[in-house]
Amino acid sequence: MGISIVSKEVVRPSSLDVHLLKPFKISLLDQLTPTTFSPLILFYPMRNTHLKGTQISTQLKESLSKTLDPLYPFAARVRENLIINDYDEGVPYIETRVNTHLFEFLQNPPMELLDQCLPYAPFSYQPNPDQVPHAAVQLNTFDCGGIALGLCLSHKFIDGATASACHEAVTSKNLSEASIIFPPQNPSPNHHLSVMEKIWFREAKSKTRRFVFDAKAIASLRSECKGERVPNPTRIEALSAFILKSAMLASRSTANSRFVLHQAVNLRRLTEPRLSTYTVGNLFLFASAAYNMEHAAEMGLHELVARMKQAVGSINREYLKTLHGDESFPKVCEYIKQIEEVSTHKNLNAIISSSWLEFGFNEVDFGWGNPIWSGISGEFGSFRNVTIFKEIGSADYDNAVEAWVTLDEKIMSVLEHDPQFLAFASPNPSIII
Repeated sequence: MGISIVSKEVVRPSSLDVHLLKPFKISLLDQLTPTTFSPLILFYPMRNTHLKGTQISTQLKESLSKTLDPLYPFAARVRENLIINDYDEGVPYIETRVNTHLFEFLQNPPMELLDQCLPYAPFSYQPNPDQVPHAAVQLNTFDCGGIALGLCLSHKFIDGATASACHEAVTSKNLSEASIIFPPQNPSPNHHLSVMEKIWFREAKSKTRRFVFDAKAIASLRSECKGERVPNPTRIEALSAFILKSAMLASRSTANSRFVLHQAVNLRRLTEPRLSTYTVGNLFLFASAAYNMEHAAEMGLHELVARMKQAVGSINREYLKTLHGDESFPKVCEYIKQIEEVSTHKNLNAIISSSWLEFGFNEVDFGWGNPIWSGISGEFGSFRNVTIFKEIGSADYDNAVEAWVTLDEKIMSVLEHDPQFLAFASPNPSIII
Protein backbone atom coordinates (compact mmCIF):
# COMPACT_ATOMS: atom_id res chain seq x y z
CA MET A 1 0.00 0.00 0.00
CA GLY A 2 1.57 3.26 -1.13
CA ILE A 3 0.74 6.82 -2.12
CA SER A 4 2.41 8.53 -5.10
CA ILE A 5 2.18 12.19 -6.13
CA VAL A 6 0.63 12.82 -9.56
CA SER A 7 0.62 16.63 -9.74
CA LYS A 8 1.09 19.87 -7.81
CA GLU A 9 -0.35 23.31 -8.50
CA VAL A 10 -1.76 26.42 -6.79
CA VAL A 11 -5.45 27.38 -6.71
CA ARG A 12 -6.25 31.09 -6.44
CA PRO A 13 -9.49 33.06 -5.85
CA SER A 14 -11.65 33.21 -8.97
CA SER A 15 -12.30 36.94 -8.64
CA LEU A 16 -9.68 39.49 -9.67
CA ASP A 17 -11.16 41.91 -7.13
CA VAL A 18 -9.04 40.39 -4.36
CA HIS A 19 -6.20 42.63 -5.55
CA LEU A 20 -8.26 45.64 -4.44
CA LEU A 21 -8.88 44.40 -0.90
CA LYS A 22 -7.18 46.02 2.08
CA PRO A 23 -4.88 44.03 4.38
CA PHE A 24 -6.81 41.85 6.82
CA LYS A 25 -6.13 42.41 10.53
CA ILE A 26 -5.72 39.33 12.68
CA SER A 27 -6.87 39.47 16.31
CA LEU A 28 -4.74 39.60 19.43
CA LEU A 29 -5.55 35.94 20.10
CA ASP A 30 -4.34 35.10 16.59
CA GLN A 31 -1.11 36.98 17.24
CA LEU A 32 -0.54 34.81 20.31
CA THR A 33 -1.27 31.54 18.47
CA PRO A 34 1.72 29.60 17.07
CA THR A 35 1.83 28.63 13.40
CA THR A 36 1.07 24.99 12.77
CA PHE A 37 -1.25 22.94 10.56
CA SER A 38 -4.47 21.35 11.79
CA PRO A 39 -5.32 18.30 9.63
CA LEU A 40 -8.54 16.70 8.46
CA ILE A 41 -9.02 13.82 6.00
CA LEU A 42 -12.46 13.22 4.48
CA PHE A 43 -13.14 9.83 2.87
CA TYR A 44 -15.75 9.55 0.09
CA PRO A 45 -16.64 6.23 -1.63
CA MET A 46 -17.95 8.17 -4.72
CA ARG A 47 -20.54 5.46 -5.42
CA ASN A 48 -23.44 7.83 -6.00
CA THR A 49 -21.91 10.16 -8.55
CA HIS A 50 -21.30 10.03 -12.28
CA LEU A 51 -18.09 12.04 -11.88
CA LYS A 52 -14.82 10.26 -12.60
CA GLY A 53 -11.12 11.05 -12.23
CA THR A 54 -10.33 14.40 -13.85
CA GLN A 55 -13.97 15.54 -13.51
CA ILE A 56 -13.75 15.26 -9.73
CA SER A 57 -10.48 17.19 -9.72
CA THR A 58 -11.85 19.93 -11.99
CA GLN A 59 -15.00 20.36 -9.92
CA LEU A 60 -13.01 20.45 -6.69
CA LYS A 61 -10.59 23.09 -7.96
CA GLU A 62 -13.40 25.26 -9.31
CA SER A 63 -15.29 24.98 -6.03
CA LEU A 64 -12.17 25.82 -4.04
CA SER A 65 -11.41 28.84 -6.24
CA LYS A 66 -14.95 30.22 -5.76
CA THR A 67 -14.83 29.53 -2.01
CA LEU A 68 -11.67 31.62 -1.75
CA ASP A 69 -13.55 34.72 -2.98
CA PRO A 70 -15.44 35.30 0.31
CA LEU A 71 -12.72 33.53 2.32
CA TYR A 72 -9.89 35.50 0.71
CA PRO A 73 -7.61 35.49 3.82
CA PHE A 74 -7.30 31.71 3.37
CA ALA A 75 -5.44 32.35 0.09
CA ALA A 76 -3.04 34.93 1.56
CA ARG A 77 -0.03 35.02 3.89
CA VAL A 78 0.51 36.55 7.32
CA ARG A 79 2.81 39.57 7.50
CA GLU A 80 4.74 40.63 10.63
CA ASN A 81 2.26 38.75 12.84
CA LEU A 82 -0.14 41.68 12.39
CA ILE A 83 -1.96 41.49 9.05
CA ILE A 84 -2.84 39.04 6.28
CA ASN A 85 -2.16 40.22 2.74
CA ASP A 86 -1.22 39.10 -0.79
CA TYR A 87 -4.50 37.34 -1.49
CA ASP A 88 -3.36 35.87 -4.79
CA GLU A 89 -0.64 33.71 -3.21
CA GLY A 90 -3.20 30.92 -3.35
CA VAL A 91 -3.72 27.47 -1.88
CA PRO A 92 -1.36 24.55 -2.70
CA TYR A 93 -3.26 21.73 -4.40
CA ILE A 94 -1.78 18.22 -4.74
CA GLU A 95 -3.13 15.09 -6.43
CA THR A 96 -2.01 11.55 -5.59
CA ARG A 97 -2.86 7.93 -6.37
CA VAL A 98 -3.31 5.34 -3.62
CA ASN A 99 -2.68 1.80 -4.82
CA THR A 100 -5.37 0.07 -2.82
CA HIS A 101 -9.16 0.14 -2.52
CA LEU A 102 -10.84 2.58 -0.14
CA PHE A 103 -12.73 -0.10 1.79
CA GLU A 104 -9.55 -2.12 2.30
CA PHE A 105 -7.93 1.05 3.66
CA LEU A 106 -10.82 1.57 6.09
CA GLN A 107 -10.97 -2.02 7.33
CA ASN A 108 -8.01 -1.24 9.57
CA PRO A 109 -7.08 2.42 9.04
CA PRO A 110 -3.26 2.44 8.73
CA MET A 111 -2.26 5.23 11.12
CA GLU A 112 1.23 5.38 9.61
CA LEU A 113 -0.22 6.23 6.16
CA LEU A 114 -2.73 8.89 7.20
CA ASP A 115 -0.08 11.62 7.19
CA GLN A 116 0.75 10.78 3.57
CA CYS A 117 -2.83 11.77 2.68
CA LEU A 118 -2.06 15.31 3.86
CA PRO A 119 -0.27 18.10 1.96
CA TYR A 120 1.83 19.15 4.99
CA ALA A 121 3.12 17.56 8.19
CA PRO A 122 0.33 18.04 10.77
CA PHE A 123 0.78 19.79 14.11
CA SER A 124 4.45 20.56 13.46
CA TYR A 125 5.98 23.88 14.46
CA GLN A 126 6.38 26.22 11.49
CA PRO A 127 9.26 28.66 12.20
CA ASN A 128 8.64 30.90 9.15
CA PRO A 129 4.96 31.93 9.33
CA ASP A 130 5.32 34.51 6.51
CA GLN A 131 5.95 31.62 4.10
CA VAL A 132 3.21 29.30 5.31
CA PRO A 133 -0.06 29.00 3.34
CA HIS A 134 -3.23 29.22 5.39
CA ALA A 135 -4.79 26.28 3.61
CA ALA A 136 -3.63 23.36 1.48
CA VAL A 137 -5.54 20.54 -0.22
CA GLN A 138 -4.54 17.04 -1.31
CA LEU A 139 -6.86 14.88 -3.43
CA ASN A 140 -5.99 11.19 -2.93
CA THR A 141 -7.67 8.83 -5.42
CA PHE A 142 -7.92 5.11 -4.63
CA ASP A 143 -7.86 2.32 -7.23
CA CYS A 144 -11.62 1.87 -6.85
CA GLY A 145 -12.35 5.54 -7.60
CA GLY A 146 -13.01 6.47 -3.98
CA ILE A 147 -11.17 9.50 -2.65
CA ALA A 148 -9.63 10.89 0.52
CA LEU A 149 -9.57 14.68 0.67
CA GLY A 150 -6.65 15.78 2.87
CA LEU A 151 -6.91 19.31 4.28
CA CYS A 152 -4.33 21.29 6.21
CA LEU A 153 -5.43 24.60 7.75
CA SER A 154 -3.07 27.02 9.45
CA HIS A 155 -3.87 27.46 13.14
CA LYS A 156 -2.53 31.00 12.87
CA PHE A 157 -6.07 32.30 12.41
CA ILE A 158 -8.15 29.16 11.83
CA ASP A 159 -9.41 27.22 14.84
CA GLY A 160 -11.70 24.19 14.70
CA ALA A 161 -14.90 26.24 14.63
CA THR A 162 -13.50 28.37 11.80
CA ALA A 163 -12.65 25.22 9.83
CA SER A 164 -16.19 23.91 10.28
CA ALA A 165 -17.58 27.19 8.90
CA CYS A 166 -15.65 26.93 5.62
CA HIS A 167 -18.55 25.17 3.91
CA GLU A 168 -21.15 27.51 5.40
CA ALA A 169 -22.28 31.06 4.59
CA VAL A 170 -19.34 33.06 5.92
CA THR A 171 -19.78 36.83 5.51
CA SER A 172 -17.40 39.79 5.61
CA LYS A 173 -18.70 40.55 9.11
CA ASN A 174 -17.62 37.09 10.26
CA LEU A 175 -14.09 37.86 9.05
CA SER A 176 -13.69 41.13 10.98
CA GLU A 177 -15.48 40.44 14.28
CA ALA A 178 -12.56 38.84 16.13
CA SER A 179 -10.12 41.73 15.54
CA ILE A 180 -12.74 44.24 16.72
CA ILE A 181 -13.31 42.48 20.04
CA PHE A 182 -9.65 41.50 20.48
CA PRO A 183 -7.68 44.27 18.70
CA PRO A 184 -4.16 43.29 17.59
CA GLN A 185 -1.06 44.79 19.18
CA ASN A 186 1.34 46.82 17.05
CA PRO A 187 4.20 46.02 17.31
CA SER A 188 3.51 42.31 17.58
CA PRO A 189 3.73 40.75 21.09
CA ASN A 190 6.48 38.35 20.03
CA HIS A 191 7.69 37.61 23.57
CA HIS A 192 4.25 36.36 24.57
CA LEU A 193 4.00 34.38 21.34
CA SER A 194 7.26 32.60 22.20
CA VAL A 195 5.80 31.66 25.59
CA MET A 196 2.79 30.09 23.87
CA GLU A 197 5.08 28.23 21.47
CA LYS A 198 6.82 26.60 24.44
CA ILE A 199 3.44 25.57 25.82
CA TRP A 200 2.23 24.14 22.48
CA PHE A 201 5.40 22.36 21.30
CA ARG A 202 8.16 20.23 22.74
CA GLU A 203 10.99 17.93 21.73
CA ALA A 204 9.95 14.49 22.92
CA LYS A 205 9.06 11.18 21.32
CA SER A 206 5.32 10.60 21.28
CA LYS A 207 2.75 8.17 19.91
CA THR A 208 -0.69 8.88 18.48
CA ARG A 209 -3.42 6.29 18.77
CA ARG A 210 -7.11 6.25 17.82
CA PHE A 211 -9.55 4.81 20.35
CA VAL A 212 -13.33 4.43 19.99
CA PHE A 213 -15.73 4.55 22.93
CA ASP A 214 -19.13 3.08 22.14
CA ALA A 215 -22.42 4.26 23.65
CA LYS A 216 -22.36 1.59 26.39
CA ALA A 217 -18.83 2.51 27.50
CA ILE A 218 -19.69 6.22 27.53
CA ALA A 219 -22.84 5.63 29.61
CA SER A 220 -20.87 3.56 32.11
CA LEU A 221 -18.15 6.22 32.45
CA ARG A 222 -20.69 9.03 32.80
CA SER A 223 -22.33 7.10 35.63
CA GLU A 224 -18.97 6.66 37.36
CA CYS A 225 -18.28 10.39 37.05
CA LYS A 226 -21.46 11.46 38.82
CA GLY A 227 -21.00 13.19 42.15
CA GLU A 228 -22.43 15.88 44.39
CA ARG A 229 -20.66 18.64 42.45
CA VAL A 230 -21.26 17.01 39.06
CA PRO A 231 -24.74 15.44 38.98
CA ASN A 232 -24.90 15.14 35.17
CA PRO A 233 -21.43 14.92 33.56
CA THR A 234 -21.23 15.25 29.78
CA ARG A 235 -19.74 12.52 27.66
CA ILE A 236 -16.64 14.65 26.95
CA GLU A 237 -16.14 15.35 30.67
CA ALA A 238 -16.39 11.63 31.41
CA LEU A 239 -14.04 10.61 28.59
CA SER A 240 -11.53 13.37 29.42
CA ALA A 241 -11.41 12.30 33.07
CA PHE A 242 -11.05 8.62 32.18
CA ILE A 243 -8.24 9.20 29.67
CA LEU A 244 -6.47 11.60 32.05
CA LYS A 245 -6.57 9.19 34.98
CA SER A 246 -5.50 6.28 32.76
CA ALA A 247 -2.56 8.33 31.45
CA MET A 248 -1.58 9.30 34.99
CA LEU A 249 -1.58 5.67 36.11
CA ALA A 250 0.36 4.63 33.00
CA SER A 251 3.06 7.20 33.81
CA ARG A 252 3.86 5.91 37.31
CA SER A 253 7.13 4.43 36.07
CA THR A 254 8.26 7.85 34.75
CA ALA A 255 9.57 10.89 36.60
CA ASN A 256 6.29 12.78 36.16
CA SER A 257 4.94 14.16 39.42
CA ARG A 258 2.19 16.37 38.02
CA PHE A 259 -0.32 16.44 35.17
CA VAL A 260 -2.01 19.52 33.74
CA LEU A 261 -5.06 19.37 31.50
CA HIS A 262 -5.56 22.37 29.17
CA GLN A 263 -9.15 22.32 27.87
CA ALA A 264 -9.91 24.48 24.83
CA VAL A 265 -12.99 26.64 25.53
CA ASN A 266 -14.87 28.16 22.57
CA LEU A 267 -15.45 31.87 23.28
CA ARG A 268 -18.09 32.55 20.62
CA ARG A 269 -20.98 31.80 22.98
CA LEU A 270 -19.49 33.79 25.84
CA THR A 271 -18.78 37.19 24.29
CA GLU A 272 -21.16 40.13 24.53
CA PRO A 273 -22.53 40.66 22.02
CA ARG A 274 -22.48 36.96 21.23
CA LEU A 275 -20.36 36.14 18.19
CA SER A 276 -21.62 34.19 15.22
CA THR A 277 -20.85 30.49 15.02
CA TYR A 278 -19.03 31.36 11.79
CA THR A 279 -16.78 34.09 13.22
CA VAL A 280 -13.28 33.51 11.83
CA GLY A 281 -10.23 33.38 14.08
CA ASN A 282 -8.72 31.68 17.10
CA LEU A 283 -11.56 32.31 19.52
CA PHE A 284 -10.68 29.98 22.35
CA LEU A 285 -8.80 30.04 25.64
CA PHE A 286 -7.35 27.19 27.67
CA ALA A 287 -9.01 26.29 30.96
CA SER A 288 -6.22 24.63 32.96
CA ALA A 289 -6.44 22.22 35.88
CA ALA A 290 -3.46 20.63 37.68
CA TYR A 291 -3.36 17.17 39.28
CA ASN A 292 -0.66 15.67 41.53
CA MET A 293 0.51 12.18 40.65
CA GLU A 294 0.75 11.00 44.27
CA HIS A 295 -3.05 11.00 44.50
CA ALA A 296 -3.74 9.52 41.06
CA ALA A 297 -4.73 6.02 42.20
CA GLU A 298 -7.13 7.24 44.91
CA MET A 299 -8.69 10.09 42.93
CA GLY A 300 -12.16 9.24 41.65
CA LEU A 301 -13.32 10.24 38.18
CA HIS A 302 -15.95 12.51 39.75
CA GLU A 303 -13.17 14.48 41.47
CA LEU A 304 -11.29 14.93 38.20
CA VAL A 305 -14.45 16.13 36.45
CA ALA A 306 -15.29 18.55 39.27
CA ARG A 307 -11.88 20.18 38.93
CA MET A 308 -12.26 20.35 35.13
CA LYS A 309 -15.65 22.05 35.44
CA GLN A 310 -14.26 24.53 37.94
CA ALA A 311 -11.50 25.50 35.49
CA VAL A 312 -13.89 25.81 32.54
CA GLY A 313 -16.33 27.80 34.67
CA SER A 314 -13.68 30.44 35.33
CA ILE A 315 -13.78 31.39 31.64
CA ASN A 316 -17.17 33.07 31.65
CA ARG A 317 -18.87 36.21 30.34
CA GLU A 318 -17.65 38.36 33.22
CA TYR A 319 -14.06 37.27 32.71
CA LEU A 320 -14.23 37.85 28.96
CA LYS A 321 -15.46 41.42 29.49
CA THR A 322 -12.04 42.19 31.00
CA LEU A 323 -10.33 40.92 27.83
CA HIS A 324 -12.31 43.06 25.36
CA GLY A 325 -11.22 46.27 23.70
CA ASP A 326 -8.08 48.35 23.39
CA GLU A 327 -7.14 48.02 27.07
CA SER A 328 -7.33 44.24 27.13
CA PHE A 329 -3.66 43.43 26.49
CA PRO A 330 -2.51 43.54 30.17
CA LYS A 331 -5.28 41.10 31.11
CA VAL A 332 -4.36 38.77 28.26
CA CYS A 333 -0.74 38.92 29.48
CA GLU A 334 -1.95 37.82 32.91
CA TYR A 335 -3.74 34.87 31.33
CA ILE A 336 -0.57 33.83 29.48
CA LYS A 337 1.47 34.15 32.66
CA GLN A 338 -0.96 31.88 34.49
CA ILE A 339 -0.79 29.30 31.71
CA GLU A 340 3.01 29.52 31.72
CA GLU A 341 3.24 29.05 35.50
CA VAL A 342 1.03 25.98 35.51
CA SER A 343 2.81 24.52 32.44
CA THR A 344 6.48 24.89 33.43
CA HIS A 345 6.48 22.84 36.62
CA LYS A 346 9.37 20.40 36.95
CA ASN A 347 8.48 16.82 35.94
CA LEU A 348 5.23 18.04 34.41
CA ASN A 349 3.13 16.28 31.79
CA ALA A 350 0.64 18.62 30.10
CA ILE A 351 -2.26 17.44 27.94
CA ILE A 352 -4.26 19.67 25.61
CA SER A 353 -7.88 18.57 25.14
CA SER A 354 -10.19 19.70 22.35
CA SER A 355 -13.66 18.56 21.30
CA TRP A 356 -14.61 18.56 17.60
CA LEU A 357 -17.97 16.91 18.23
CA GLU A 358 -20.04 19.94 17.19
CA PHE A 359 -18.08 20.86 14.08
CA GLY A 360 -19.98 18.67 11.62
CA PHE A 361 -16.97 17.38 9.69
CA ASN A 362 -18.86 14.19 8.85
CA GLU A 363 -21.44 16.27 6.97
CA VAL A 364 -19.16 18.09 4.53
CA ASP A 365 -20.87 17.52 1.18
CA PHE A 366 -19.20 18.71 -2.04
CA GLY A 367 -22.01 17.24 -4.11
CA TRP A 368 -20.85 13.66 -3.56
CA GLY A 369 -22.78 13.02 -0.34
CA ASN A 370 -21.37 12.94 3.17
CA PRO A 371 -17.97 11.36 3.85
CA ILE A 372 -18.02 7.78 5.05
CA TRP A 373 -15.41 8.76 7.66
CA SER A 374 -13.17 11.65 8.66
CA GLY A 375 -9.68 11.03 9.98
CA ILE A 376 -7.14 13.35 11.58
CA SER A 377 -3.52 12.21 11.34
CA GLY A 378 -1.14 9.41 12.18
CA GLU A 379 1.31 11.50 14.19
CA PHE A 380 0.95 14.89 15.83
CA GLY A 381 4.41 16.24 14.99
CA SER A 382 6.10 18.23 17.74
CA PHE A 383 2.76 19.18 19.30
CA ARG A 384 2.31 18.60 23.01
CA ASN A 385 0.32 15.68 24.36
CA VAL A 386 -3.17 16.17 23.00
CA THR A 387 -6.56 14.48 22.92
CA ILE A 388 -9.08 15.34 20.20
CA PHE A 389 -12.63 14.03 20.40
CA LYS A 390 -14.79 13.65 17.29
CA GLU A 391 -17.81 11.79 15.99
CA ILE A 392 -16.96 8.57 14.18
CA GLY A 393 -19.65 9.24 11.57
CA SER A 394 -20.29 5.61 10.66
CA ALA A 395 -23.83 4.25 11.09
CA ASP A 396 -22.24 1.12 12.55
CA TYR A 397 -21.10 3.12 15.59
CA ASP A 398 -24.24 4.97 16.72
CA ASN A 399 -23.43 7.63 19.37
CA ALA A 400 -19.82 6.48 19.62
CA VAL A 401 -16.93 8.92 20.10
CA GLU A 402 -13.42 8.72 18.68
CA ALA A 403 -10.52 9.90 20.84
CA TRP A 404 -7.28 10.65 19.00
CA VAL A 405 -4.76 10.51 21.82
CA THR A 406 -1.11 11.59 21.67
CA LEU A 407 1.10 10.84 24.66
CA ASP A 408 4.76 10.31 25.51
CA GLU A 409 5.94 7.14 23.81
CA LYS A 410 6.57 5.30 27.09
CA ILE A 411 3.22 6.28 28.57
CA MET A 412 1.29 5.30 25.45
CA SER A 413 3.07 1.94 25.30
CA VAL A 414 1.63 1.18 28.73
CA LEU A 415 -1.81 2.71 28.11
CA GLU A 416 -2.56 0.91 24.83
CA HIS A 417 -2.02 -2.46 26.56
CA ASP A 418 -3.79 -1.61 29.84
CA PRO A 419 -6.73 -4.05 30.25
CA GLN A 420 -8.63 -1.62 32.48
CA PHE A 421 -8.40 1.06 29.80
CA LEU A 422 -9.22 -1.35 26.98
CA ALA A 423 -12.32 -2.51 28.83
CA PHE A 424 -13.87 0.79 27.66
CA ALA A 425 -11.74 1.82 24.68
CA SER A 426 -11.44 -0.06 21.36
CA PRO A 427 -8.06 0.55 19.68
CA ASN A 428 -8.35 1.63 16.03
CA PRO A 429 -11.35 -0.52 15.08
CA SER A 430 -12.49 -0.96 11.49
CA ILE A 431 -14.65 1.80 10.02
CA ILE A 432 -16.59 -0.82 8.07
CA ILE A 433 -18.27 -3.53 10.16
